[in-house]
Amino acid sequence: MRRVETALERVKGVKNVNVSLVSQKATIEVERGKATITDLVKAVEASGYEVPAEELTIPIGGMTCASCVRRVEIALLKVDGAISASVNLATEKGVVKYIPGLTSSQQLKQAVRDAGYEVRDSGETAVVDGVVKPRSEIDEIRSRLIVAAMLSALVMIGSMHKFIPAPILIPTQTTQIRFVVLLALATPVQFWAGWRFYRGAYLTAKHGTTDMNTLVAVGTSAAYLYSVIGVIATFFPGVFEAQGIMPGVYYDTSAVIITLILFGRYLEAKAKGRASDAIKKLLGLQAKTGRVIRDGQEVDVPIESILVGDIVVVRPGEKVPVDGIVVEGYSSVDESMITGESIPVEKRDGDKVIGATINKTGTFKFRATKVGSETALAQIVKLVDEAQGSKAPIQRLADVVASYFVPMVIAIAVLTFVVWFFFGPEPAFTVAILNFVAVLIIACPCSLGLATPTAIMVGTGQGAQNGILIKDAQALENAHKVDTIVLDKTGTLTLGKPVVTDIIGGNGFSEEEILKLAASAERDSEHPLGEAIVTRAKELEISLAEPHDFESFTGLGIGANIDGWTVLMGNLRLMQERTIALDRMAERAISLSEEGKTPMYIAVGSGVKGIIAVADVLKPNSKRAVERLRGMGLEVIMITGDNEKTAAAIAGQAGIDRVLAEVLPADKSREIRRLQEEGKVVAMVGDGINDAPALAQSDIGIAIGTGTDVAIEASDITLISGNLQGLVTSIALSRKTLRTIYQNLFWAFIYNIVLIPVAAGALYPLLGIRLDPIYAAGAMALSSVSVVSNSLRLRRFKAPQIKVAG
Repeated sequence: MRRVETALERVKGVKNVNVSLVSQKATIEVERGKATITDLVKAVEASGYEVPAEELTIPIGGMTCASCVRRVEIALLKVDGAISASVNLATEKGVVKYIPGLTSSQQLKQAVRDAGYEVRDSGETAVVDGVVKPRSEIDEIRSRLIVAAMLSALVMIGSMHKFIPAPILIPTQTTQIRFVVLLALATPVQFWAGWRFYRGAYLTAKHGTTDMNTLVAVGTSAAYLYSVIGVIATFFPGVFEAQGIMPGVYYDTSAVIITLILFGRYLEAKAKGRASDAIKKLLGLQAKTGRVIRDGQEVDVPIESILVGDIVVVRPGEKVPVDGIVVEGYSSVDESMITGESIPVEKRDGDKVIGATINKTGTFKFRATKVGSETALAQIVKLVDEAQGSKAPIQRLADVVASYFVPMVIAIAVLTFVVWFFFGPEPAFTVAILNFVAVLIIACPCSLGLATPTAIMVGTGQGAQNGILIKDAQALENAHKVDTIVLDKTGTLTLGKPVVTDIIGGNGFSEEEILKLAASAERDSEHPLGEAIVTRAKELEISLAEPHDFESFTGLGIGANIDGWTVLMGNLRLMQERTIALDRMAERAISLSEEGKTPMYIAVGSGVKGIIAVADVLKPNSKRAVERLRGMGLEVIMITGDNEKTAAAIAGQAGIDRVLAEVLPADKSREIRRLQEEGKVVAMVGDGINDAPALAQSDIGIAIGTGTDVAIEASDITLISGNLQGLVTSIALSRKTLRTIYQNLFWAFIYNIVLIPVAAGALYPLLGIRLDPIYAAGAMALSSVSVVSNSLRLRRFKAPQIKVAG
């Protein structure tokens, strides 16, 4: 309690603190405007405690660029009780962490509305037949685009009547008639097709701010109103000629600009939809019905009707509808859509099955254990959705820049107008207004806002399709910085269970006879080593004898009478205590021990007749995975509680040079900290409860999906299959995604840095080149579309394949 009070008292602006142990609440008096909720929460967390908080996801409409993102985040953080806010332009969602009691979900949603944006219902996108169906926004953009394109084409024809004769389409008898027709054609484009820009600009202007909509609305309105003045001038030329001004008509500029920007928005919306294909594909995997046994009859029911405890029947070629445990039958199941593993997995009594996987051969029955939102597929979809909506640290810089971007562009546009009006060639006003419009239109904060989230969306989706669950965008970004991989031995590098590696016969006994004697003696054993021996005998279809006079010698071994033979099986100490002759078997046992294996002597009568060695062996592709990781420039370290001799043997087999041996479970996190103190960026890979602290301590925690829930919860990345192929893939995917993000940001920044001066007329003094506003609109549309399209290239990502060691 005192520790929390001290931590809070150190926060600047805190005047008085009273922490109650009974109510588990703190009452804090602060100077107005000096300390924020976020500051106080961080202080509590730094003292080793946590503040109970809830998380709210808000679907947000009306955001068009990165400056919108920043504005919504600031609005949410101003609400008392809001701890953090992260808004994603690509997914159009905001995630707010807040303290219940200090604020509510309704207050947070109202803050979004007050900032000038729309709070959508959670039903904005619905799952229909397993596919995410977007709302009508794309359809609305498309319909307005079609009308705008048709009218703009007519406006272009009318504006270029000298080059494109079309008197039937556009009357050209007199200039006045032609201008009035162009006005009639351009007005619907300006105010109907372009209504979304005016609405967005108005909503932000109400709150004294600006965004992308402001640039488009002001720029096109300037060209449109200037043209309206030109039409008036044709009817009342004397009024303007007296002032030395004769305005032109540029309806083609305003109409085509709006059409091109709508076209860019349409392509962008379509591309963003493809960026979330991963979730659509995952949802599409789900079975629609399942066959359950009700009242002794097999009945097909919708998967929503399957209950926990139901017995479900799955025939060859059918999808497993929900998660469960096999109770009858045998088959092989294709789990590649969940784990990324292409080889079907055998399933028999007691084995787990995962919903959405495909039964390949036999028929089996299983008991449903998880249904609905609790299934593995539903959890994967939820994790992918959360990861796609999260924000990478690198994006925050872009958002901050974008928040100042629009006001700077407006200032540059005004300066451009002034300079060209007073110092430009005649007609100065016309040239000034066109350059003013070009600057406003060419500026593209959209590309800054989309550079990171679209790549994150595709990257996390590709991870899910390869059996890799990435917790959030920060994990994906940090993974590419890793230079050191620490692999826990048991269950990560190795299978995590003992298997028979060597059977040595001698003194008249064959290997098969030695295995039969040992397995028969261990027939009813529950010891892991005994179970490994029995499993091997069953695999070789060796019939076992019934053991008699069974004895267990704690820490030494066992004894039994098998088919009239007196059999002892155990370690060296048991043999020595019973004065059993070892002959040359002792040398073989020492050799096996040096390889990290556990040798067990098999004695019949007064002499040792053979040895069976058992070990937790490497997974089939561990060695190749280590080779690939080292080939990627990563240092690979193994950590284990085994003695140095055994650890060195396993590490040697895996091709690992550095070993941290004899490390107690509680000390693993300390070893990770030591590596970090050496300046290394460490990824820890583990699967057990005792790995959780080390996973949390590491820069990136990677959990093996076959491990415990605790380890998975503490990790940043989860490899569903438990295969180290996923580790190689996750690092490669992270690097590829970050490369794409850097390319996007480079393009977005360079585009604006280079083309805004060009639009302002920087090239005119040297080359006599000015940028037409229509070309500016095309470039702006191309900018955001190119960023999204570059991110979509990640969909072609191929996981690096590692061959199983032969």
